[in-house]
Amino acid sequence: MKQNQHIRYLSLTSIIICFFFYCCKSKDYITYYNKVNEIDSIYRMAKQPEKAIKKYRKLFRKYKPLNQERIEEYETYIRISDRYNKNFGGKKSLYRLIPLIAPYWRYKKEDKEFINLYKKYGIDSLNIEQEVAQWESKHDKMLIDSFVVAMGRDQYNRRSNSSEIFENDLKNAELLKWTFENHGFPSKQKIGLYYKDTFMPMDVILLHMADYEEHYPYFKTKILEYVKSGECPPRDYAAMVDRNNLHHKTPYTYGVYQGYQNITDSAKVNRNRKSIGLPSLKYRNKLAKDFSDSLKTK
Repeated sequence: MKQNQHIRYLSLTSIIICFFFYCCKSKDYITYYNKVNEIDSIYRMAKQPEKAIKKYRKLFRKYKPLNQERIEEYETYIRISDRYNKNFGGKKSLYRLIPLIAPYWRYKKEDKEFINLYKKYGIDSLNIEQEVAQWESKHDKMLIDSFVVAMGRDQYNRRSNSSEIFENDLKNAELLKWTFENHGFPSKQKIGLYYKDTFMPMDVILLHMADYEEHYPYFKTKILEYVKSGECPPRDYAAMVDRNNLHHKTPYTYGVYQGYQNITDSAKVNRNRKSIGLPSLKYRNKLAKDFSDSLKTK
């Protein structure tokens, strides 16, 4: 009898563990990106902030929040919740936001509205600085050094010598492959965006991987995995694919790279965009305009 109970206990435990790992593994951030686009339109276009707050709260219970450029969904959720006196988690959520804005801290600390929001909850700019410093201390310095060198190679001699470009891009392709195998995707959360005075936008290096047919199929497949896991922004992947389209003189797949002159079917492009979590072309223009307007007011 005891043996049967033990077997049933082990079976139940195994089912729970399998279910847990299945749920974790099956979490696809493309669904998250599309939900964020939907909720952002409720806030930005439909002007229903309180409805957006409820939907964001539900989304962030299911997914670890990101804070994508321009939409800045987690920061937006906190700001509008504070404005409408809705519970967003107070200090705990504000501290949770700091690593997400940390790559941009050199700009963010000039945002008075952002700093004042933290002060309202008893967190001053020095506290934020300390949190950012702690976030930076966790980075792999050797990995950062590797990408500082990679960025130098990528931009060497302003990419003016074709033989140098080929050799440098080949080295960067090998570095990326090694990094994927040993560290995963070199996201802003892993290596930051700046190291001292070196600007390290990963999208630039990825973009140039589109130029080499011997490497491109690997990167097209592998980086899509990182889009799904929430580590690589969909736009960075889309720009790489569009650049390869340009080499083959085919219409853009996502309409991200070099404007709209190579889009022949906007409805198809919008479907493609949604398939990786990008907003529609029209909504992308709205985001760009709002972002530009916000810079003018700062």
